[in-house]
Amino acid sequence: MNIHEYQAKELLKAYDVPVPVGGVAYSDKQAAQVAEDIGGSKWVVKAQIHAGGRGKAGGVKLVHSIDEVKKTADAMIGSTLVTHQTGPEGALVHRVWVEQASHIKKEFYLGLVIDRVTQRITVVASSEGGVDIEDVAKAAPEKIIKEVVDPAIGLRDFQCRKIATGIGLKGRLMPQAVKLMKSLYRCMRDKDALQIEINPLAIVSIGEEEKLLILDAKFNFDDNALYRQRVITDMRDLAEEDPKEVEASGHGLNYIALDGNIGCIVNGAGLAMASLDAITLHGGRPANFLDVGGGASPEKVTNACRIVLQDSNVKAILVNIFAGINRCDWIALGLIQACKHLQIKVPLVVRLAGTNVEEGRKILAESGLAFITAENLDTAAAKAVAIVKETVL
Repeated sequence: MNIHEYQAKELLKAYDVPVPVGGVAYSDKQAAQVAEDIGGSKWVVKAQIHAGGRGKAGGVKLVHSIDEVKKTADAMIGSTLVTHQTGPEGALVHRVWVEQASHIKKEFYLGLVIDRVTQRITVVASSEGGVDIEDVAKAAPEKIIKEVVDPAIGLRDFQCRKIATGIGLKGRLMPQAVKLMKSLYRCMRDKDALQIEINPLAIVSIGEEEKLLILDAKFNFDDNALYRQRVITDMRDLAEEDPKEVEASGHGLNYIALDGNIGCIVNGAGLAMASLDAITLHGGRPANFLDVGGGASPEKVTNACRIVLQDSNVKAILVNIFAGINRCDWIALGLIQACKHLQIKVPLVVRLAGTNVEEGRKILAESGLAFITAENLDTAAAKAVAIVKETVL
């Protein structure tokens, strides 16, 4: 689950992390009022969508008058912003964040992520912050600093100083950096976040003083922990999420929409990724990632089929089950139930293996329905791609 920048900054303020003074606005008049309340002579107006790359796409504007704040907000709200993360369809802007403009002296990148190898929170930092951090990671990986946190003792001061020194922070900025990093770590741990991305973390001038300030923040949370994070779930913006993904989570399904035409129903994230790769290898395009998880009942399989078929681009469905906790006979019964209740008209390619596989195959064979079966993933993917290509032609 993601949240908007304005929500991230409100969350960080609760942990005493320094962020600019600002406010969210849903109209041009409200944006102008926020700017007046903030005061000053310069403001930044930012489109609020669940995607990065807003600056390059025109979603972040520096303005110099209240009238300009109003005009900029009016142009942004209701517009569709297209970035490298939204895809060509873009994302509709429902609100903007108006904040006090900062006098930036230097920008940095700071992130906290779950390292899948060490299974620990890892702090990632770079002296090259800003909109082109992805290019820095590719062209100059030596400028990326990493520090793994031991969960038994947490993020230590010496680790924070090591990171700060590595990106060029020193003097009076050092204790600020230590406090900021430890607060971010505490927030990530407390709120079950999978990722906190600060880009940029900036040195700003406030009179004669230099101060560290978080100018943009992005969070990603563990969906499996949301049941105990009421504050976070209240921040969920369903308008920004695919309704199919929201519905799937309510049925215990992990669904992510893609842009292809072969629907996928698989158990296990690894096998699901392998299925997507197999489809692509044979020249096809998967329409989704869907992991039914363990213990998939017939009802769960039916719901999976229904959600996949809500995508009008789907021309065939590949069902790839390697049963362990699951049972192939459950899957078979679920597919038959789905075909009867949903009146499925697209071809279903089914590959079953594992627990009760022979019983599952027998149920499919005796159902009287036109299932297309396969012994292995490669054959199943090839059949699904061939079917779709023939249908398209």
